[in-house]
Amino acid sequence: MENKLKGLYVITDNRLISRKNFSEIIEKSLEGGAKIVQLREKGTPKDETIKAGKELLKLADKWNIPLIVNDLLEVTKQIGAHGVHLGESDPPIEEARKLLGERAIVGVSCYGLIRRGIEAESKGASYVTFGTPYPTPTKPGRRPTPFDVLREAKTRIRSIPVFAIGGITPKNARDVLETGVDGIVVITSVFGSPDPKKAAEDLVRILKEFGL
Repeated sequence: MENKLKGLYVITDNRLISRKNFSEIIEKSLEGGAKIVQLREKGTPKDETIKAGKELLKLADKWNIPLIVNDLLEVTKQIGAHGVHLGESDPPIEEARKLLGERAIVGVSCYGLIRRGIEAESKGASYVTFGTPYPTPTKPGRRPTPFDVLREAKTRIRSIPVFAIGGITPKNARDVLETGVDGIVVITSVFGSPDPKKAAEDLVRILKEFGL
């Protein structure tokens, strides 16, 4: 599924999406054109995370898109998800590959660090994400990353997709995409909306202007 790693990438947030209609809300974003979904559960019990993940995996398979799990290697394996996304304090790429296999998708957060992206590429990451200059409610203490970093990342990281993440909305998405990134990662602008399908459609319409 690595050739599908572009376009609109949505991340779940249990503060924005109620468990009661969890799958229904996620599916609205897929109806709107999201091409990748990540399960991100902070502070959720393991069994509840696995249950939510298995629900999402059914959706991902229905829509033929990859399901990524944030941080949790063992949980990723238990769910049978297509891959994992690793941050700075998570296990290394090599450990993820050893547990999940060579075909698994392994994404890496690079924040504003080009060298981290280059290293991730060299160690076999499937894609990388870099921050943007925009603030985001899901990461209130995050340091802003200038657009020049996104441009440099695209120049120096050539064999895997580069995504932008952080405070991206329809109002600023074109500015982000003009850096050349392969896609955008969002949480609040889709799942903080009363209409996740329309919110996703609005972003996808802009992505299509850039061939994504």
